[in-house]
Amino acid sequence: MSEPFSSLSLVEDVSTVGSGGRGGGGNALLRAVIGIALGLAIGVAAGMALTASEVPAADERPTAAVALGDSVLAGEGAGSYEPGTDGENGNWCHRSTEALVHKLAVADRAVNLACSGATSADVALGDAVHHAEGSQVRRLADLAKRYRVTTVVVQTGANDDPRFGDTMVDCVIAWLNPFGRGCRTSLREEWPERLTAMRPKVAAVLTDVRTVLRDAGYRDEDYELVVLSYASPVTEKMDRAGHGVDGCPLKLDDAAYGRLEAVPQLADALREVAGGADARFLDLSRATEGREACSGGDDRSGEWQRGLTVDPRALRVGTPADVLPHLVQQSFHPTAAGHARFASCLREFLTTDAATARCVPTPDGDLRLDR
Repeated sequence: MSEPFSSLSLVEDVSTVGSGGRGGGGNALLRAVIGIALGLAIGVAAGMALTASEVPAADERPTAAVALGDSVLAGEGAGSYEPGTDGENGNWCHRSTEALVHKLAVADRAVNLACSGATSADVALGDAVHHAEGSQVRRLADLAKRYRVTTVVVQTGANDDPRFGDTMVDCVIAWLNPFGRGCRTSLREEWPERLTAMRPKVAAVLTDVRTVLRDAGYRDEDYELVVLSYASPVTEKMDRAGHGVDGCPLKLDDAAYGRLEAVPQLADALREVAGGADARFLDLSRATEGREACSGGDDRSGEWQRGLTVDPRALRVGTPADVLPHLVQQSFHPTAAGHARFASCLREFLTTDAATARCVPTPDGDLRLDR
């Protein structure tokens, strides 16, 4: 039986070449060449085996796109609310089957965790409970085990220090006094400070998203993390005499301030936060331009934002203590048509490698992606 090849026997054979040693010079040379070839083959095979062991098995879990945030992303105003989120047992999250994430069509499954009225603390990791629900990011962690999460869309911050909903109420109250100052006067002074206070809260949400997905075995490049800003719900380009009755009881100068200053400044703040978290950012601040609430004149069918909206269901389902907020909860939120167009623009954004972009109106009243 021939001896097994070893580096020692190879050295011995090579040392005898041409010296009349064991096996003769010719045989020793042949054995040396064969030994080298075998050694290379063994090394290549070992390398291939190592490489194969390092290749992860294919992930056969269904893919998922997940929405985290507040009322706008939940689908408030779009109608068709999911059972259990339309006031049942105190849950007024108003997650709509018409919400943006369900129109996105970028994954096998769309999961909407956003909830109307949520603050960044309700989205982030923590013990906050909102509408009988706990942390949205914690539920994302559970989803990341059952699905291969490929897209996480975040829209939050408006209910933090900007207090967008309360601010709208303040502006409506200001409209009721035709001789008083509008809400814009004080807002101009307070808004920058509010945005400054908001930034770290939104940043904490993005940090928590990265953390739970890393803990679940994801690399940052395994999924898209996209931050959305907010579209202006109203415009100063309304019927001067009848806009209040139409459902937009706001002073025109206040509406102009909101559309041209407050909403774009909020978008700039969110863009800055997204950049700090290495997240992508899509600016929706102009997305409803020309289709805001009360902008359509006699034909309201083309508007992508609701005006003041009263929901009688709140009288039947809500409690006496909270019926008033829920009665008008859907006011000044995107319609189902608006969500469909936002989703189309976001889907186009996801096909690019751009870090930031914005959705802007086209001359024919549609939306296009502007990079």
